[in-house]
Amino acid sequence: MASQNRPLSPHLQVYKPQLTSVMSIMHRATGIALAVGTLLLLCWLIAAATGERAFNDVQAFNASWIGRLLLLGWSYALFYHLCNGIRHLFWDAGKGFELDAAYRNGWLVVAASVVLTAAAWIWGYASMGAF
Repeated sequence: MASQNRPLSPHLQVYKPQLTSVMSIMHRATGIALAVGTLLLLCWLIAAATGERAFNDVQAFNASWIGRLLLLGWSYALFYHLCNGIRHLFWDAGKGFELDAAYRNGWLVVAASVVLTAAAWIWGYASMGAF
């Protein structure tokens, strides 16, 4: 059959990921993480409305290592999604499409996300008197 000799489309095993494609996937993943993380916020609000015991239980979970890890991931997802969304606004205006600019502002998004997450956590702990 002639159809067996036709070339195959590239697939994930042979495709070399580029920064822009990885960031696009991460933008979608952080959007999903923000939606799922909102359930934790919803649980916290419902517990606060339910009573002191329920609220203390949720607070204890949030203070545990797994709770803090989830909150850290959620806050990073928030800042990454925000910074990458701003990057997309510039793209919507037709700016930053050159290859060197796309890589430069891509790495800027990653760095800004890390810095903003760290700053938010430092500010949060400092406001609680932990430092």
